[in-house]
Amino acid sequence: MVARFAPPTAFVPSRAMTYDQSLVPAGAGIDVEQRTDKEGTVVILRASGLVAGHKYGVHVHTGVCGSDPAAAGGHYQHVADPVQPSVSAAYANADNEIWLDFTADAHGAGRATARHDWHLRSKQANSVVIHSAPGGSGDRVACFTVPFRGW
Repeated sequence: MVARFAPPTAFVPSRAMTYDQSLVPAGAGIDVEQRTDKEGTVVILRASGLVAGHKYGVHVHTGVCGSDPAAAGGHYQHVADPVQPSVSAAYANADNEIWLDFTADAHGAGRATARHDWHLRSKQANSVVIHSAPGGSGDRVACFTVPFRGW
């Protein structure tokens, strides 16, 4: 899936929404690819037009993007934390979630790959959210609705 970011109020809607144009300018690009086979799941993210040198946190989320950044729900977890919102390091980590953190290069481009030996559950992973900082938190600055395939 490939898209260009636009604000939620844009005349021409986009599957990719920017909530903070100082970090994800309108017109910045995103490309998310999922590969799934019997070995597991690989998710590849490519981004362009971002702030050079900025460190972004990126995760797969359960909901679809909306005008409210919270619409994307929480992070997709292979083994769901029974306590939501999930803050336990036993569940909220790069092994149990799909983390695609990256630092934009001098041209504002970034790339990240996550590989897991597990599969996504059908219809439970629906977007990629870009956060203002790497790791498990940070403000939601952009969202891209992606129709991830379950196994």
